[in-house]
Amino acid sequence: MLKSLLPAPVLRDWPFAPRPPAPVQTGVARPRAVRMTNVVKEYETPVGVKRVLDGVSLEVREGEKLAVLGRNGAGKSTLVRLLGGVETPTVGSVERGLFMSWPLGFSGGVENNMNGMDNIRFICKLYNRPVDHVTAFVEDFAELGRFLYVPVGNYSSGMRMRLAFALTLAIDFECFLIDEVTAVGDQRFHRKCHEELFVKRADRALIMVSHDIGSIRTFCHRAMVLKGGRARIFDDIDLAIRIYATL
Repeated sequence: MLKSLLPAPVLRDWPFAPRPPAPVQTGVARPRAVRMTNVVKEYETPVGVKRVLDGVSLEVREGEKLAVLGRNGAGKSTLVRLLGGVETPTVGSVERGLFMSWPLGFSGGVENNMNGMDNIRFICKLYNRPVDHVTAFVEDFAELGRFLYVPVGNYSSGMRMRLAFALTLAIDFECFLIDEVTAVGDQRFHRKCHEELFVKRADRALIMVSHDIGSIRTFCHRAMVLKGGRARIFDDIDLAIRIYATL
């Protein structure tokens, strides 16, 4: 079935063979972008070394939107942690040429032992943002009310994600890194998130890990398909989705 879906140039490269890096042009300024170059990520396990990512490269420039597709265990969450700086690659490099958000969906985005307001103050200090402005936005957007003064460890998962989502939007990053959290809360709040992220910030770059094929078709320009730690990037979204469906 896979053979019938792939044009000949793609089929020759299957399965997801690592590629040599593109030659670097000396003396030519490269556009600002988030880049991964030949990244390998390995972990020590009780049964030996496990290679989760194997020679992965990508580039996302200002305003570009890249979907990341792959079955469970393909390395998507590891990719997000590397892009967000939560972990470092075993081999290769990650260049963050755009002002990039922390991984939205990563459980370490807010501190459990601090209340919501303390998290706001901490993020404002970290990113040099005015506390009053960020607090006003978070209070209005997250709709947590008095729970902003309760330790985050007592929040439900939905409340926690509301706070993290609101903080991310308040900082106003150039590139948003999202891991399966575009549907937060009820339908009304979901529409609110959609308006802020995909409409008001339509000019921002986005790297989105998602199984929501509808959102990928609507919002993403290109798609990366991960399989066994290796990756291919497709300009044709529909082709990427058909290949993903066969994995």
